[in-house]
Amino acid sequence: MSEWIVPVELHGRIVAGAYRKRGYTSKEASAAAELSRLATWHGIRTHNAIKALHLDELFGSKAGGCVPGAAIEKIKSPYRAVQKWNARKKLGQAVGLEAMAAAMKLADRYGVGVVTVDNAFHYLWGGGYVIDAAKKGYSAYTCCTAALAEVVPFGGKFPTLGTNPHSWGFPTTGAVGFPICIDWATSTVAMGRVQQLLREGKPLPPGSAVDEQGKETTDPAKVKALLPFGAHKGYGLSLIDELYGAYTGGSLPTLRSRWTEGPADEKRTPSFFFQAIKPEALDCGDFAQKRTQSANVKAVLADILGHGNSPGTMLPGELEHRAALRSEKAGGLLFTDAEVAELAKLAQEAHVRFNAKTLAPAPA
Repeated sequence: MSEWIVPVELHGRIVAGAYRKRGYTSKEASAAAELSRLATWHGIRTHNAIKALHLDELFGSKAGGCVPGAAIEKIKSPYRAVQKWNARKKLGQAVGLEAMAAAMKLADRYGVGVVTVDNAFHYLWGGGYVIDAAKKGYSAYTCCTAALAEVVPFGGKFPTLGTNPHSWGFPTTGAVGFPICIDWATSTVAMGRVQQLLREGKPLPPGSAVDEQGKETTDPAKVKALLPFGAHKGYGLSLIDELYGAYTGGSLPTLRSRWTEGPADEKRTPSFFFQAIKPEALDCGDFAQKRTQSANVKAVLADILGHGNSPGTMLPGELEHRAALRSEKAGGLLFTDAEVAELAKLAQEAHVRFNAKTLAPAPA
C-alpha cells in the first residue's frame, strides 16, 4: 500500500474550504480541519477528513442533523463543576473542542470538570480531545452516542446500539514519553473501519459484522450491522453511552439521525459527555517509599511492563504516538492512494488546487 505526504497547510485549506462551501463558519471549519489533522497525524484513518465530510453529507448539513453557524445554549446549572449545554445541532468538532476546554477550566477550579451536551452532532475521533487534554496535564474522558444504531446487542439480532466510543487520556508523557490513550468503539470495528477496508479492497476480521440476513460476513460491501466486541462486555460498555445520553436528554437510539422515521416529536440527535480531572485532585498523599505522585505513576507502569512482559506488551496510545512520530518525520499527513483520490474530490469541492502527482512518497 503506497502512502503519500500531504502538507498540513494544504490539508487544512482543503478540509476547511469544503466545510465553508457547505455553509459552516470559518471557526467551525477550522475546528473540523484541526480534528481531522489530529486523527490523521496519529494514524487514525477511520475518523479522518474523508469520514468527517462523509458523515456531514449523510446525516449533517444536507440532512438537517447539523446546522452550520448554530449557537450553543449554555443552560444554568446548580452544580458548579458541571456545565449543561444544548448544542442546537452545531458542528460536533467545534462543540467538542469547546466542551473539553470548558471541562479543563472547571477542573482548574474544582479539581474536576464535567460538560454534558444534548442535541449534538457526531464529534468524530474522541481520542483527539483526550490526547490534547492529557498533553496539557489533565486526566480526560469523553463518550458519545454514535450517529446511528448500527450494533446488535449481545444475544439479539436487530441493531439497537450505536458504535458508542469511549476515550480516556492520561498525562503520562513524563513517565513513558506520550499520553496513554485508551480509545475504542464498542463494536468489534468502527463503521469507519468498514468504509476504509472497502476503499482498500480488504476483508473485515471475523466476528465483526453481519449481513442483511443476520449472518456473519467479512465482506465490507455486505455489512448491514456490526457486532459488539467482547460479547456481553462490549454490549455493556456500549450501553453506558446510551445511558449517559438518556440521562442527558438523548432519545431512542433506533431513531438517531433517522429524520423521517417515528413520531415527529421524538429527538434524533446524539449526546456527548466530557470530563477533565486535575491529577493532584486525586492525590491522597500516601505513596510507598515516599514517592511523588508522578514517580508513583511511573513505577506502576514500569511494574506492569516488567517481569518479562516488555517488549511484547505495549501501552494504549503507543501506536498513535508512533504514528505521530512518523508524521513528524515525514513533515506532513500520510494518506494512501485511495485516500488521496478521495481528498482530490474534496479539494475540487473546496475549489482548492490539488495535484496528487506533486505529492512526495511517505518514508518507509
